[in-house]
Amino acid sequence: MKKAVGFMEFKSIPVGIESTDEMLKSANVELLMASPLCPGKYVSIIAGDVGAVEASIKNGAHVGGIHMLESHVIPNIHPDVLPAMLGAGEIGDVKSLGIVETINAISSILIGDICAKASNVELLEIRIARGLGGKGFVLITGEISSVKMAIQTAQTEMAESNLITSYSVISSPHKDIAKILF
Repeated sequence: MKKAVGFMEFKSIPVGIESTDEMLKSANVELLMASPLCPGKYVSIIAGDVGAVEASIKNGAHVGGIHMLESHVIPNIHPDVLPAMLGAGEIGDVKSLGIVETINAISSILIGDICAKASNVELLEIRIARGLGGKGFVLITGEISSVKMAIQTAQTEMAESNLITSYSVISSPHKDIAKILF
């Protein structure tokens, strides 16, 4: 498990690729993902020691300049975030379902980390923007009270930034819902 994960989102694909190259050259970090999200948007995700990730993000921001939309470093990221983001997690019993939609790709990762740390919930998926017009969403499961608490904590922590566009909590979702989500 990496100590920190850094995320950058750009409003230019060429500048996003150039910035990602600089991020990788400037610090000892591992590239987890770099990809266009939708027309004109690009995201890069790196991991490593906190200092290396922070330095890499700073250098990527310098190259990205006015084309950088957002960047974040999450030290001590919850261990369930990356598998949920990369589609590597296993889907078990879905007791209740929490869905949080975010305004952009990076914020869905932040929300997933907040939810996982806030309550006894399982991250099912963190979808970052592909085919979503640059938005993202998080799917969590657990006891209904835990799911509600996780989403409330995310809303509270992100209130000033207005990154959450909507959310729903479904108690005992129908088994066919899992078929359309996963």
